[in-house]
Amino acid sequence: MRSHYCGEVNAAHIDETVELCGWVHRRRDHGGVIFIDLRDREGLVQVVYDPDVPDVFATAEQVRSEFVLRIKGRVRRRPEGTENPDMATGEIEVLGKELEILNRADTPPIQMDDDDVSEELRLRYRYIDLRRPLMQERMILRSKVTRALRNFLDDNRFMEIETPMLTKATPEGARDYLVPSRTHQGKFFALPQSPQLFKQLLMMSGMDRYYQIVRCFRDEDLRADRQPEFTQLDMELSFMDEEQIMNLTEAMIRKLFKETLDVDLPDPFPRMSYEEGMRRFGSDRPDLRCPLELVDVADLMDEVEFKVFAGPAKDPEGRVAALRLPRGGELSRKEIDDYTKFVAIYGARGLAYIKVNDVAAGRDGLQSPILKFLPDSAVDGIMQRTGAENGDLIFFGADKATVVNEALGALRVKLGEDRGLMAGDWKPLWVVDFPMFEHADGRWHALHHPFTAPKEADLEKLDSDPGNCLSRAYDMVLNGTEVGGGSIRIFREAVQEKVFGLLGIGEEEAKEKFGFLLDALRFGCPPHGGLAFGLDRLVMLMAGADSIRDVMAFPKTQSAACLLTQAPSEVNPEQLRELGIRLRLPQSDQQTG
Repeated sequence: MRSHYCGEVNAAHIDETVELCGWVHRRRDHGGVIFIDLRDREGLVQVVYDPDVPDVFATAEQVRSEFVLRIKGRVRRRPEGTENPDMATGEIEVLGKELEILNRADTPPIQMDDDDVSEELRLRYRYIDLRRPLMQERMILRSKVTRALRNFLDDNRFMEIETPMLTKATPEGARDYLVPSRTHQGKFFALPQSPQLFKQLLMMSGMDRYYQIVRCFRDEDLRADRQPEFTQLDMELSFMDEEQIMNLTEAMIRKLFKETLDVDLPDPFPRMSYEEGMRRFGSDRPDLRCPLELVDVADLMDEVEFKVFAGPAKDPEGRVAALRLPRGGELSRKEIDDYTKFVAIYGARGLAYIKVNDVAAGRDGLQSPILKFLPDSAVDGIMQRTGAENGDLIFFGADKATVVNEALGALRVKLGEDRGLMAGDWKPLWVVDFPMFEHADGRWHALHHPFTAPKEADLEKLDSDPGNCLSRAYDMVLNGTEVGGGSIRIFREAVQEKVFGLLGIGEEEAKEKFGFLLDALRFGCPPHGGLAFGLDRLVMLMAGADSIRDVMAFPKTQSAACLLTQAPSEVNPEQLRELGIRLRLPQSDQQTG
């Protein structure tokens, strides 16, 4: 039905006859001449109709926004002075000779050039929202990203293999989405949170290098970068260590950015230990575009009379840290109060500060309500350690280390953004040397997942000191967002059983939940490892979007609902009877129903 896409017609086609199809982006009637901006996924082109052909002109007069048209016309150069350098087709226009209205359209609830539309309206009429040029660009970018990734992996001898969507519930991680079985009443499948175990089994099957662009499901609370169903690039490789896997996947991401965005990422990516990231930035996914860093000052505070500082300073699980903001003395009292409210989101009970007016004047050159609690030695130590200069502001966090890290870690990025301190467009890095376990609720939990291998040098610590056992895990971080994470896997049955035991998974439970994996480990399992990239997050960053919802075709809301299809919804009682399921509504729902 067409010879070209609208956005591809250019000066090279002048005097050619073209046939185009698309939607009416805008229609303008200028004194008897009708201009139609015709739009498809590749862009816009201006089509001109004049009264010389009365029947075609009469049809053009009927056209309105979002009508679907097929046109035929001759490409010509725009009159001098009317070119539009902001359009790829801005040098030319099409003189319309034929016009067919393929379909009419009601006035759409979303205007194509209106960026101030509520997300609820955008999701309810997603098929119209996706027509907007910005959303089309993002979907095109997403397609280019997946194509580039596939090409790289195919060139590096990976096999694309599908794994099951209906699988077994797992005891770790987020809640599973459960699917009742009709043929095995009372039993349930689970939608996969990831293909983790299947891809490990593929390594045991001799597939050597596997990948899959796969849908995953997690029934968890949502944020801007979370969805109940999401897409990841899943990978697993045999007979490679972490250095080789990181080098290969880093090369893939470098090539991806060059091909799709014409961006040169650093070679190699910097590396940072988990411990260093937490100490300097309060985060295991630090945004290196922000130059601000946390500085430990607990040793300067352990003898002060101010319990807010002294308590955490003496607590083995506490932390007292300072964060210097250059020229922070310019902040108003209201701005400081707003930042105090901001850190409260992360559990901080306050935000102490010192305003540096004159370093040379010592204590007399400082301004703060906490100065009276600090001896000269502590004040001098803070000034020296933070490198404070005139006009600076020093913020403090004092609490459990987890609270200080989260609060000041988030504050440093917010200050960097608010104060224009962010430097560079892209700052990737690898975070390595993660702890194997974290202790909470009186038991050990896997920091990544229970199939992550410990460092060979730390194997004995599984028995003697699990809290200081490091794992062979690695995360790729980009601009403060984790875009990929992976590890070398446990490939010996005895080590896997020991890790299960530390996590409170007894022999019977391990056999019930993971018997197939433990069996497979006994039949010649190769050393292997892998990595999964969050495709939605990666495209979100590359597109400059604020949420993964803006780079997914049909996302859910933050309450895990689909406004377009009104899912989830009730089902026919007959279907429930076939599944052997009876609904028990909460008491409040029964009373209101």
